[in-house]
Amino acid sequence: MNQIDRNKLIKMIGILFLLLMVVGTATHVHKKNSMTLDEYAKQHPEQHTESETDMASDPSDGTGALDVSGADLSAGDAVSGGDSIDTTAPVTTLVGALLNGGADGQAMLEERITYVNASGIVMEDFYCEPLSENLQRYITGISYPAVNGEDSADAPAVSYEDLRYIHILHYNFEGVSTEGELICNAAIASDLLDIFYELYRNEYQLEKVRLIDEYAGDDTASMEDNNTSCFNYRVVEGTTSLSKHALGLALDINPFYNPYVTYEKDGSTRISPADAAPYADRNVNFPYKIDENDLCYKLFIEHGFIWGGNWNSSKDYQHFQKTP
Repeated sequence: MNQIDRNKLIKMIGILFLLLMVVGTATHVHKKNSMTLDEYAKQHPEQHTESETDMASDPSDGTGALDVSGADLSAGDAVSGGDSIDTTAPVTTLVGALLNGGADGQAMLEERITYVNASGIVMEDFYCEPLSENLQRYITGISYPAVNGEDSADAPAVSYEDLRYIHILHYNFEGVSTEGELICNAAIASDLLDIFYELYRNEYQLEKVRLIDEYAGDDTASMEDNNTSCFNYRVVEGTTSLSKHALGLALDINPFYNPYVTYEKDGSTRISPADAAPYADRNVNFPYKIDENDLCYKLFIEHGFIWGGNWNSSKDYQHFQKTP
């Protein structure tokens, strides 16, 4: 091998050696800076990254969105990134429960009276409490009159402080246990908790028990929807006299099947709601009919209420009222 070939060979070996060193260094650098997520988590516990095991036990769907379909959320809480979740009360769709469980929720809880049955068992779903400011604002101008100041000559005959929010359970017409709510006078709140609990215990069916405000305060619309209700600041139909409903001292129970019947001077009969005319004949037997053999009738009478079905000048078969 001549001198030129020897020099070329040495250069080629040198270049090959340098290449091997570069590749080895690059491989070393890559390995030094690469690790699994679990390795990284161990070295940086303050910046924990979820492993596959964590994801398997996470109640989210893997997208980072927490599945709250079965969560027990407080009525006033929003499910969002930084919000805490209060598990003291079940999810509800009731307007009054949501409003009373909002910003004023803790204050309402402190004044809540929960029903205790004859066996001494606390029935958490049967309770009464004052109206929160949010609930007061909601009903004002609908079931509660909006006036200019408390000293106004037309100030309501009942104050917010006189009223109570009541939450109950009842069986609907499908026989399913569901929530209900109403606003009443504080003077009859205890009576109503007792009555509605007994109705529930006996699986007595009430189609709906919602605030009259969901019907824009329209009593006829509420009756047509067979909604059981209580407080509504209004006059007696066809008169200028305040109804007992205006004081929160009267209830209408399953009103479509137990209509209000008035007898006109010309001998005609007026039925409200009008479509409930088939149920004005109380000699006919039909479901949800209130009469003196009905459990609802017996419970209200036992608690000192008067039934409109016993009136002479008119018949208000849905109506129970009490003067404390």
